[in-house]
Order: sequence, then structure tokens, then C-alpha cells
Amino acid sequence: MATLLYRLGRFAFRRRHFVALFWVALLALAGAGAAGAPVAGNSSFSIPGTEAQKAFDVLEERFPGSSADGATARVVFKAPAGEKMTDAGHRATVQDTVGELSDGSEVARVTDPYAGGGVSKDGTVAYASVTYQVSGMELEDSSRDFLQDAAESARDTGLTVEIGGDALQAVPATGAAEIIGIGVAAVVLVITFGSLVAAGLPLLTALIGVGIGVASITALASTLELGSTTSILAMMIGLAVGIDYALFIVSRYRAELAEGREREDAAGRAVGTAGSAVVFAGLTVVIALVGLSVVNIPMLTKMGIAAAGTVAIAVLIALTMVPALLGYAGRRVRAAGEKGKPGGRKAKNADEEKPQQQAQRPNLGTRWASFVVRRPVAVLLLGVVGLGAAAVPASSLELGLPDDGSQPTSTTQRRAYDLLSEGFGPGFNGPLVVVVDAKDSDDPDAVFRQTGDDIKALDGAVSVSPAAPNKAGDTATITVVPDSKPSSVATEDLVHDIRDAGADVRADTDADVLVTGATAMNIDVSQKLNDALLPYLTLVVGLAFLLLIVVFRSILVPLKAALGFLLSVMAALGAVVAVFQWGWLSGLMGVEETGPVMSMMPIFMVGVVFGLAMDYEVFLVTRMREAYVHGEKPSQAVVTGFRHGARVVSAAAVIMMAVFAGFIGSSEAMVKMIGFGLAVAVFFDAFVVRMAIVPAVLALLGRKAWWLPKWLDRVLPNVDVEGEGLRTDAERKGGSPDDDRDLARV
Repeated sequence: MATLLYRLGRFAFRRRHFVALFWVALLALAGAGAAGAPVAGNSSFSIPGTEAQKAFDVLEERFPGSSADGATARVVFKAPAGEKMTDAGHRATVQDTVGELSDGSEVARVTDPYAGGGVSKDGTVAYASVTYQVSGMELEDSSRDFLQDAAESARDTGLTVEIGGDALQAVPATGAAEIIGIGVAAVVLVITFGSLVAAGLPLLTALIGVGIGVASITALASTLELGSTTSILAMMIGLAVGIDYALFIVSRYRAELAEGREREDAAGRAVGTAGSAVVFAGLTVVIALVGLSVVNIPMLTKMGIAAAGTVAIAVLIALTMVPALLGYAGRRVRAAGEKGKPGGRKAKNADEEKPQQQAQRPNLGTRWASFVVRRPVAVLLLGVVGLGAAAVPASSLELGLPDDGSQPTSTTQRRAYDLLSEGFGPGFNGPLVVVVDAKDSDDPDAVFRQTGDDIKALDGAVSVSPAAPNKAGDTATITVVPDSKPSSVATEDLVHDIRDAGADVRADTDADVLVTGATAMNIDVSQKLNDALLPYLTLVVGLAFLLLIVVFRSILVPLKAALGFLLSVMAALGAVVAVFQWGWLSGLMGVEETGPVMSMMPIFMVGVVFGLAMDYEVFLVTRMREAYVHGEKPSQAVVTGFRHGARVVSAAAVIMMAVFAGFIGSSEAMVKMIGFGLAVAVFFDAFVVRMAIVPAVLALLGRKAWWLPKWLDRVLPNVDVEGEGLRTDAERKGGSPDDDRDLARV
């Protein structure tokens, strides 16, 4: 592989005009497609195989025209202090608003609060439910504007009017914080390279790659029903890995220049060595993201595949456009360690003195690795205990999906949620819809009554509506209001109790009792994700483990990498629980409402963090193996790997943390939580696991770390990540690299 990538790097360097034109043209094409595409909506929760989804399907079949999966809105009215919604003037305002809403082009039906029990017992709060013919993702902006205009007209009469439900869900905004993240990345790159030109290359290539990826997602959003969150997550991951991959190749290029190589040869060798690591690191990320499809949740599958596509583009750009831009930059990108004005290639005697100067003035990475090699047990114990302590909150993990109660208090959705809780109780924001399918029963009416009576006898149900049968009389719906908020454990217990009672009904009458609604759907999603976590972890870690065996030609190094990943992801989940569930530092993070952790967070973090963790594992340990293969002792190879890679890996981690942390400012709770979780996970994995635990374990293992059974060594393909195939005969004999530059024989 190193030889193939070496030739690719030299080709891109020589044919820089063609390569740059290709990527710019692709960006323009994707941008044109995105400009003419509809705006991305919000992904719907279609969860095959769950009871809630089965109930939705029954409603669609037995209650035609009911728009079971249509968007909904609750227009909530509150009377001024000392007044009631039953006053004649306020009643007239509400009924006018209901009549106005009924004229909406996509509206299926609107309920009158005074005819349907939509007024609170104290008379201060009332609500009208609006059901649309299409889902929230398909709802036209004109319908949202019409809804808001109707509410504004009612406000003009002195009422407090707020709107809840999914009809007003907007495209999440990340704010200026992500720009700050990119700014931090730029500062880190300048410090790392000491040059604006060298620092600008990773940023430029990453932005082009993310631009192509996100524009392509936007262009296909309508066709593939991709939600707006999909493009944000693709941007988050693509930007982080895009900068990192380019950073590693530019850094290796400067190191090759410092060895006295010509620029074209240095570009080829940088792509052949660091580029090999980029390919395998990218593969681990792609495997982890595409592997999300095993969960069988369409929204999660689309998010994973879209993000994986953006990562693949980042890899291709790093291998081709980075060397092309290095060709344009010319002498403005200097060799590592070279200061002052760029000039010609350094004198040979200066190159000969450099190793001695480095030996006399070891860098921070060398000093740290030397310390770890001398004290491996102490460093290992400290790292493991520290991560274990950070992971303790994860033992209290509660899972759920965000609802309007997790929105900022500045939003109308959150204010509507609070008004309904005030007037009708917390459970009113998450009513359960019980579907009774008595088609195979001899007496459907008796089944409907029995089901309603059984549910009324359960603890946790505030109200149970009479059964509402369809025209055929073989299916009915019963609305159940819990006495606890939708995301609480008590509400989840009530759902399970209703389903247990439904099992008894089925045993007696052959009727199916199914629980659905947004709350039940969220519970089913959480359960499905929990059930899929272990198979997903086994698949992704297993495939990546095999891949790393091929890369490192070792059994223990990939095993150590996987165990270190588990430590970092558990510690990151602990931090997420502490902030978003317990409320620690919640004000600093902009978390206005604590509650259960988003149900897809564990499985998403496992996938993404594993891929990113393997990035640092491949980049750092590949340098160590390269030194070991070239004849150094195991302990010295660890130090050599840190001397060449620690600064760059640290810079890459800081950049990735800055990019992820930038998304903490998002208005979308899911994006905010993922941004925080990934930023913390990268910190733990890069600076504790890879920088401390990894060298400590390798120092303790010694030569055993690189052990591989002979039979397996013969079977595995030789991918040559270390670039051994690029070494000339003179270099293999210990001579100068200038003695032989003819790589045509390789």
C-alpha cells in the first residue's frame, strides 16, 4: 500500500492543477445541487419491529384519514391573572382561532377546547390540538407561518399563547460557537507548524471536503428523507477528521523535508507513510459509522452512512489535494525545525548535525515517553483509576429521547409544555394512545370496556378516556394520561404495565392491545438501542480488531487498543451523565433542563468514539512500529514514536475537541449532547489512554507487544503501513538517503 500511495502522492504533486480543478469542480457541482434542493426537514421516527410502530400501522389501516403519523401542534392559551378562559371574551377569541386554524391548507382537523375537555379544572389554561395531513418533515413553511400568525392574532387580545408539538420543529442552529472551534483549530495549527501557509492547508482541505459532503447530503435530503441533524453530524465529524488527516500528512511532509528529500519525493513519502495510516484510520471510522445500520433504525442508519461518506471524502482529499496544495505552496512550507526565511535545501552538514542537536535537546514528547517507560506501572494505574472514577456516574445512566420539556425556556415549545403541565399535570404532555385491535374477537365492545377498566386499575394513570371505535367497530383507541412527565421512569413503567395488562386481554379474548404515541415510541426506541448495543459493539470492535491486526501485525496491540477505547468511552458517558442528567456545570454548558440522556447516545458514542480513538492509535503506534521494524528496541521505539508523533497527535486532539465543543452551542439538545460527549471522549482517549496508558502497556510488554503467530503472519497480507517498501538499498544498509533515489524498482 505504501508504494501505491507514494505514487499517488507524487502524481498529485506533479499534476496539481488537474487534482485541484477536480475537487473544486466537484464542490461546485455539489453546491449547485444543494442550492436547488428543498430545505432539509426533521427525520421521523419510523422504527420497524416495535410495538409502537405496529400500532401506528394499525391506525393507518383501520382509521383511514386519521393522519396517525401527521404533524401535531398544541396551541395553548392562558388567561391573564384573575381571569378565566371560560370568560365570554376569551372564549370567543379561542373559537375564532380554532376557526382560522381549520382553514389551513394541510390541516386535517382542529379540536375545540370547549367541546373536547380542553380547559383546565381551574379554568386558567385551555388548548386546541391541530393535526396535519403530512408529517413534520413534509410540512410546508407556509403552514408553520400560518400557525404562528394565528397564535399572534390571539396574543393581541391579551392572552398568553404558546405552541407546542412537532409542527414547529425548526432546523437546529449551531450558532457562532462552531466558528470559534474552527478558530481554535487555526491557532493550534499555526503553533504546531509555525507557518500560516502550512497551517492553512489542513483547514482549507477540510472545509472543501466537508463542503462537498454536506452539500451532497443537502442535495439528496428530499430524495432520501435525510433530516437536518444528519448534515450537522456529518459536518461535525467530517470537519474534525478532515483537519486531522491533512495535519498528519503535512507534518510528515515537513519531517521528510528535514531529512533532506526533494519536495516531490517528500510529498510522495508523506502520503505513502502517513497516508497509509490515514487510510486505515479512516476505515475504522467508516466501519464504525456504517455499522450503525445493524441497529435497524432508519434515521440512525442514514446519519451513520452520511457521516461515513463525508469521512471517506476527507480521506481522499487528504491523499490527493493535500500533496497538490503542497506543490502550490512550494518553499513556503518549510522543513520541520527550520526557522527564519525559507531558503534552499539545507546544507548536508546541517542535516548531519540535526540528530545530535535533537539528542541534546529532547522535545516534550521524548521527555514524557522516557518518563512513562521508566515508571510504567505508576502511570498505568493512575490512568486506569482516573478514567474509572470519571466513569462512575455512568452507573446511574437513564435513557430517553428529548421532548419539548428539554427545549430552552426561550422557545414557544417549552413555554407551551410548561403551561400544559401547570394546567393539566406533567403527564398531559405525553399522552399514551392504546390501540385495541378486536378484529378476531367475538365481542369487540366488551373487549374495549375490559381494556379500559384494566388500565384504570393501574397505578400512574391520571385519566383514561372512553374507547373510540372506528366505523367498522373492530378497532378502538383509548387515550391514557400518566401522572408523571413523558421522560420519567414512572411513565415508562406505566407503558410496560399497560402492555402486561394487554397480554392478559389477548389471552382471554384474542384481541391485540398496543401502546403507541410519541412517548411510547421513545421508550421503544430506547429499548431497541439498548438491545442492539452489544451486537453492534461486537461487530464494530471485531472488524476493527481484525483490521488493526493487519496494520500492526500484532495480537496484543489491537487488544490493548480496544480495551483502552472501552475505558475512554465509559469515562465520557460518565461525564455526559454528570452534566446532562445530574446537572453538574449545566449552566456553563447551556443545559436548562436536566433529564435522561438521549437514548441513542451510548451506541452513537461507541461508534464514533471508537473510530476516532483508532485514529490516534494508528497514527501514534504506527510510528512506534516503524521504529521497531527498523531495528530499535521496544522501549526506545516507544520514545521514538512519541518524539515524532506526540506533538502532532496532541495538536490533532485539541483541534478535534475544539470542533466538537463548538457544537455545544447548538439549539438542538441532541447535537449539544453529542458535541459535548465527543469532545470529552477525545480528551480522555487522546491524552489519557493514548498518551499515558498505551506507552505504559507497551513498555511493560516489551517485545511481546509485537508478537504474532507465524502461521498468522504468513496468512495476513503485508500492507506495509511503515513504508518499508519505500526504503532504498542504501538506507537499508545504513547509508545516506541521497545515495539512491530510484524508486522505480519498488
